[in-house]
Amino acid sequence: MKAAVERPTATLRENCSAEALSVACISLDEDSAGFVSVFAESGTLVRLASHLETLRLEDAGSLPDSWTNSPPDICLIDFDRDRYKASRIAEKLHATLSDTSVFAVSSYSDATFILDAMRSGCTEYLIKPLERQQLVSALVRVAPRKKERKETYRAEVIAFLGAKGGCGVTTLATQMGALLAGKYSRKALLLDVHPDCGDVSLYLGLERSEYHLYELLESVQRLDAELLHSYTMRHSSGLDVVAAPERLAMARYAEPGALSEVLEYLRFRYEFVVADLPPTLTDQSCELIRQCDQLYLVTVAEVSSIRNVVRQLDFLKRNDLGVDRTRVVLNRWHKRNHITDDDVEKAIGQSIYWKVPNQYVHAVKSITSGNPIADISSFEVTKSIHEWAATHGRQADTEAGKELRKKPASLLSMFRKQQHS
Repeated sequence: MKAAVERPTATLRENCSAEALSVACISLDEDSAGFVSVFAESGTLVRLASHLETLRLEDAGSLPDSWTNSPPDICLIDFDRDRYKASRIAEKLHATLSDTSVFAVSSYSDATFILDAMRSGCTEYLIKPLERQQLVSALVRVAPRKKERKETYRAEVIAFLGAKGGCGVTTLATQMGALLAGKYSRKALLLDVHPDCGDVSLYLGLERSEYHLYELLESVQRLDAELLHSYTMRHSSGLDVVAAPERLAMARYAEPGALSEVLEYLRFRYEFVVADLPPTLTDQSCELIRQCDQLYLVTVAEVSSIRNVVRQLDFLKRNDLGVDRTRVVLNRWHKRNHITDDDVEKAIGQSIYWKVPNQYVHAVKSITSGNPIADISSFEVTKSIHEWAATHGRQADTEAGKELRKKPASLLSMFRKQQHS
């Protein structure tokens, strides 16, 4: 029996793109499938494309060839029949069809279920029985992102380099990446470029990865969506991560140009690629700096760190590595620092771009919890990083996108509400 649904209003059509969103369904129950069908027939907001038939979970392990050539804008997956299989299918869709938004559909609103769906790549979590406003709200969030991807889908590469070890680079890089993915709903990836013992996955509370970035560089000739997916881990914020090697080893070698090829591939799959660089300027670091759109050189108000910044800026200039794209960030800043801001700027020959307040204890708390954006949101250090991330996240927004993101709650906010209820 088909569910009754009202015709989408003109206002909602204006919020969405002019072109109807194509919707595919996987294993929806009869009532939910009927609701979506009637909704599509009742207006021009969405369309059920004829070549995107409803598939059974058992059949979706191998996606139809037509999906590769003409992927749906949205895929609704029923998570009630077999949650494990549904999660695996969502992961496959997320890895192979980067422009498809995956919606989980379920009768369960438990926070654990929502988090599991988020980790598998779902961007929305719809509660049964489906209702018009719930579906429209989700569609309104997806529509402007579809238009933005079509017009400007080329990732901005943001690199973080420390004046020396211990300046807080990994903390800042993980928080920037998690904010772009979580708060600004951006498709973001974080690369840990350390040749060994990188801490990105540790700071984000992720399990040890089976593979690492330098193995990916060795396999660059075979790089495709599925291979990339096997190297990535997903944080609860929605941030994808490619980890550094876990073990110490002799100098790791990568073919010249391999990292550039990987970055070029990633630019067309993400909106932001954030890189956590080792303090030593390796061949891979220099290659990434040459390709990045913005380099943040992170220091603290301490003599040896400031001296290293001067050396690094000179190195970048002499080797034509984009010193004009380099901004100096003063971490653990305090107005009573023995070395003043004027002292720092005089030494480095340029203005300090950003100052991150010195609240080390609170920053350590976020590292311990594995959640860079939730636990210390009331503190000055996080407020500062939020404002910093906004210079990237909001810059990529259209005016319509800004307004739309102020409206219905996202999957992440729904999960947070469940945690506090």
